[in-house]
Amino acid sequence: MRLRITNGRVIDPASQLDAQHDIYINDDKIVAISEHDPDFTADKTIDASGLIICPGLVELSARLREPDQEHTATINSETHAAIKGGITALCIPPDTDPVIDTPAVVELIEDRAKKAGRAMVYTIGALTQQLDGKLLSEMVALKEAGCVGISNGLNPINNTLIQRRAMEYASTLDLTLFINASDPWLQSQGCIHEGMVSTRLGLGGIPEAAETIAIARDLLLIEQTGVSAHFHNLSTTKAVSMIREAQQQGLAVTADVSAHHLHLSEHDIGNYDSLSHVMPPLRSTRDREQLQQGLRDGVISAISSHHQPLDNDSKLGPFAETLPGISGLETLLPLTMKLVDDEELSLHQAIANLTCNPAEILGLDTGQLKVGGNADICIFNPNAHNECQPQQFVSAGKNSPFSGWLFNNEVSHTVFNGKLVFQNW
Repeated sequence: MRLRITNGRVIDPASQLDAQHDIYINDDKIVAISEHDPDFTADKTIDASGLIICPGLVELSARLREPDQEHTATINSETHAAIKGGITALCIPPDTDPVIDTPAVVELIEDRAKKAGRAMVYTIGALTQQLDGKLLSEMVALKEAGCVGISNGLNPINNTLIQRRAMEYASTLDLTLFINASDPWLQSQGCIHEGMVSTRLGLGGIPEAAETIAIARDLLLIEQTGVSAHFHNLSTTKAVSMIREAQQQGLAVTADVSAHHLHLSEHDIGNYDSLSHVMPPLRSTRDREQLQQGLRDGVISAISSHHQPLDNDSKLGPFAETLPGISGLETLLPLTMKLVDDEELSLHQAIANLTCNPAEILGLDTGQLKVGGNADICIFNPNAHNECQPQQFVSAGKNSPFSGWLFNNEVSHTVFNGKLVFQNW
């Protein structure tokens, strides 16, 4: 297909482009970004007047529930939700069933994603076999199969020597290690941030030290082994300070934060609202403010949905017995743009945190608009006023605490591999 997108404001943080241009697409590539070209014959034209054109969003961590939990969600349903949210590339953590610790599982996921044909799905391979923290995985085979990094998912590695050996192995292969930092003993059976709210509600608390002690250990091992590492989903003030100091010392570490941690705090749990049950837990308002500051400073370089679709039953029952997680693909862009509306981030910072920055973390040649590059594009209306209604999500997971929130930004079109895969009207 020959596609032309006209009259829109083109913003590409990777190239510092911010101007009104037309974008010309032939098959799956961008062939020109320029003023009007009368010689280009398009099969389809998108009039983007009043809209913002940016690279397709890149999601660092989305659990698509396939394989094994197709009763909850599927690659097909969740990539459909992704393109509705302007996301054209997303990454699956290794804690599927079977675990992503063999090339066969990587190929299975890639095959199903290709059949869905809506967004590019990348895999993160398992750091240890079956994620049990005992035997190292075959990282060479996983890299050759296409994994963009390795991780032990939400499963901690209790043996520090094994963690060190795994980092050394990953370093020799130039594989990025993705870390969910949490000390399992300090986290224990906690389900909420340890503080005034946990005391009032009588719920088991998770201290900030559960995060910071794990980060401290890993940073020391990163320094010793030289591995490149990315910390998922920071939630505390101290963690931001520790990552900042590590970066100043020259360590190859990056970090992301979830969109919900940038807007919610422990107080949003109210009277046992299980929709606000997440891991790591929602922290204090000061933590939330410092996470926003970390984004402004560039210490945190990406915003992620950390998408976890759940069925309705998973959020019913006593708070501590419900499953943690938020369905976030369709709220990622509007929540990020709300930070712009609230003057917490500049427009260019916000878009970079959703596009070129996460792409760089994953080592992908995407998240940018360039001639000759893949035509993965998000077009959104910065003046669309709508109310968040989770029951209307395309995602199979309707578990969102943002019901009733008013958003001012909405995806109008998504182009993936040069094809218009989503249109809002």
